[in-house]
Amino acid sequence: MALPQPGDMTPVDAIEQAASKVPGVQIAPAQLSPDGSAALVVVIPPTAPQSEQTETLVNSLRTDVLPAAVQSTGATVFVGGQTAGFVDLGERIQDRLPLFIGAVVALSFILLMMVFRSILVPLKAAIMNLLSIAAAYGVIVAIFQWGWLKGLVGLDETVPIVSFVPMMMFAILFGLSMDYEVFLLSRIREEYYESKDNLRSVIDGLAATARVITSAALIMISVFLSFVGNPDPTVKMFGVGLAVAVFVDATLVRLVLVPATMELLGAANWWLPGWLGRILPRIRIEEGVPTPVSVPAAGR
Repeated sequence: MALPQPGDMTPVDAIEQAASKVPGVQIAPAQLSPDGSAALVVVIPPTAPQSEQTETLVNSLRTDVLPAAVQSTGATVFVGGQTAGFVDLGERIQDRLPLFIGAVVALSFILLMMVFRSILVPLKAAIMNLLSIAAAYGVIVAIFQWGWLKGLVGLDETVPIVSFVPMMMFAILFGLSMDYEVFLLSRIREEYYESKDNLRSVIDGLAATARVITSAALIMISVFLSFVGNPDPTVKMFGVGLAVAVFVDATLVRLVLVPATMELLGAANWWLPGWLGRILPRIRIEEGVPTPVSVPAAGR
């Protein structure tokens, strides 16, 4: 807090009186700067730094309590510190998370469209990746916020989800899911351009990659589950969320949903409008694999 006059304690007293009226709040003695132009008042909330009640308290102090207390004193007051910094970080991440997810999904869609020369394949890949990530988010909420099976991960009580966990998990999981997706689809595409038989290409591509995908998933699940033994709840969140997402992605998504949808769509999987095929750059992920201009949709 910047004081209107060096050593003027009137604003400090006003802030202490106003903050003391908030239920459960503790106030430490004010500290003056060496030149007396600023003062520090420490307000200790009764709840955890990352709880919703603490965030409400910080916002209330900034918008209602403190501005009204120093309105007639001429002092300038700020709410800072580690707790307020966490609140600001959480709000900024929450505001930008939809834009971040949208940008990642859009860029991956464009890149896969250039690689596989298709519209439905990258669209399906984006949707399937979001399914496994959504499953991880749901499990984290159920365990850490609702308390389901919290004892299995070493928790005595529920804890709030740290603001940066969803963003970091999305970045990691989307990359891992896309790795599995490209590995599976590239093999299916090779088989399709050789046989022109959609069912056979899906079966052969799945049979050739299933063991590798499953083995890699088991390794990653084992590594991520080892994070659960860490006493830090944030590390536990990463371990549980990443392990669940990889399990869902390598079993339900990659080995069931993706082959099923590709079989149902048939030749339409590899359809690309002629005008779009002419303007899209050509990218090859393997040497010697043909990159056709387009494949007609089923029935054309």
